[in-house]
Amino acid sequence: MTTASRAAAPTLIGSVQRALRLMEAVVAHHDGAPAKQLAREAGLPLPTAYHLLRTLTHEGYLRRENGVFVIGTAAQRLVGEGTRQGRRGKMAEALGRWRDIIGAPVYCAVYREGEIDLVAVADSPDAPAVAASESFRETGHAHAIGQCLLSRIDEKAREDHLDRHPVRPLTRYSLRDRASFLERLRSLERMEPVIERQEYALGTVCAAIPIAAGFTAAAMAISLPLEQESRLLPAVEQLRGEVTDLLRSFVFSISI
Repeated sequence: MTTASRAAAPTLIGSVQRALRLMEAVVAHHDGAPAKQLAREAGLPLPTAYHLLRTLTHEGYLRRENGVFVIGTAAQRLVGEGTRQGRRGKMAEALGRWRDIIGAPVYCAVYREGEIDLVAVADSPDAPAVAASESFRETGHAHAIGQCLLSRIDEKAREDHLDRHPVRPLTRYSLRDRASFLERLRSLERMEPVIERQEYALGTVCAAIPIAAGFTAAAMAISLPLEQESRLLPAVEQLRGEVTDLLRSFVFSISI
């Protein structure tokens, strides 16, 4: 073997390969399988299989129940994260399509575990997203998508959120205090767009709409330069139509 070919050859860890073959054997059995059967299917000596199975069980990737091995919580988390990334990819693709149709940056966020989670943003050089100078999670009272989400959670969760992320002005157009913000939320119509004009960033207007996502509070939004404010309502209604068409075509989950 030449020096070049040795350099090109990958470095493989045999124990990792054997462990992965065991994992594949376990996955093939929905109700689990005993060590001897797994060793045979993975093509491993039984002592080696026992050692790897003990290690995988200790680390939480497998679980032993009634003499058989099944997938453990650590492996389930990996699968769940892969599914989550796949959903985020599909979401980003959909937002990119809507950005091109509407001609404005499109945002999607959910309220999960007490925080505003910006799931995806689709922008472009011709339609740039808002340049945030403050934490998006901590300033939900100022941007349209945050106001939309906070209007859809229960009162206890909202009060807890505002205790952790107090209302404070970001621009001269921002609401100044908690009482004013809560009054704003009470005035919002449940399914109508939430409009924000220069409250989050000077020179920018935003509109957000709630979307159906099971028990999760979710919303989408667009932003435009102030000089294009006349486009805001028609554009967000166009976004609402696009989202409605998608909801009609298949079950749309944002449990991301």
